[in-house]
Amino acid sequence: MRLGFLKDNESRVSVTPSSLKKYIDSDHSVSIEKNAGEISGFSDKSYNHDKFLNRKEVINFSDVIVLVSSSSIDSYKDLKGKTIISNFSVEADKQRIKEKIKTNDITAFDLSMIPRTSIAQSMDILSSMAGLSGYKAIIKAAELLPKIFPMTITAAGSIKPVKVVVLGAGVAGLQAIATAKRLGAIVEASDPRQAAKEEVLSLGAKFIEVEGAVEDKSAGGYAVKQSKEFLEKQKQEVSKRLTEADVVVTTAQVFGSKSPILIPKSVVEQMNSGSIIIDLASSTGGNCELTQDSKIIEHNGVKIVGNSYLASELSHDASNLFSNNVFNFINYIIQDNEFISDEDDILKSCKI
Repeated sequence: MRLGFLKDNESRVSVTPSSLKKYIDSDHSVSIEKNAGEISGFSDKSYNHDKFLNRKEVINFSDVIVLVSSSSIDSYKDLKGKTIISNFSVEADKQRIKEKIKTNDITAFDLSMIPRTSIAQSMDILSSMAGLSGYKAIIKAAELLPKIFPMTITAAGSIKPVKVVVLGAGVAGLQAIATAKRLGAIVEASDPRQAAKEEVLSLGAKFIEVEGAVEDKSAGGYAVKQSKEFLEKQKQEVSKRLTEADVVVTTAQVFGSKSPILIPKSVVEQMNSGSIIIDLASSTGGNCELTQDSKIIEHNGVKIVGNSYLASELSHDASNLFSNNVFNFINYIIQDNEFISDEDDILKSCKI
């Protein structure tokens, strides 16, 4: 199959030198847009590949076009009759995108819709990026916080450890917990899933328990819509910790829906000046009432960082993980130079 990898309008790239070798070994013909991996630290020379072309040439050469983000697509007309593999979760108007895909006879696969099942685990870009985002959330908080994380005893006196609260103990939340603990913080975490309790405790954090949660094992690590009664009970229980926290990381997202508000404005106003909120759910509305997506704002001395794409700031590792996910997906859906049946569960889940 002729595969083309385009340069994105962000720092990550969808193919790296290590994943390129896998495509070649699998007998795919690969073209890459010039300087596609430059921002991620992958020069054209590092690929040891002879088919670096301009954007138009890559498109003309290829049957399948791959990008990190669909926002990097300049024109759907230019991709008429092609197959596109990308992350379409960034699109605000999904219906308009579907119409463009249909009008231009395009076959498109949304990598963000790959199901969180055992067989699809190696293709799951959301989990790969979530782990990096959870790590980066704590590093970002450490940069902004006017304190150091660990307890320190000096001749000039002692410094108490930072208190961190993590809301949502999925992939991102668990990595945030682990990173905060490694930096010496006191960590508490909340999650409506009882299955998360053991994982939180195994990382050395305290689990904030709230009874009455609705659980759904098929949700694949996403938050599940909860009753108003439970959300109110959770807010009361968690609010006590939030007002004493130095750093709060929120990660709760409901698949296909707006993120639940876990931190109302009234709680932010009770938090200590200088505290930091990192809202990883900002792209779907945010878990904090005051969050603004892709912005850092300050309210009553509390900095609120709305950023669902922190993984992009770790572009080298993010590209390596993303490109491996993409290779595993392509290797699964293309057999003997043909696409597998549309009836396949994974294909049906992510086909637009």
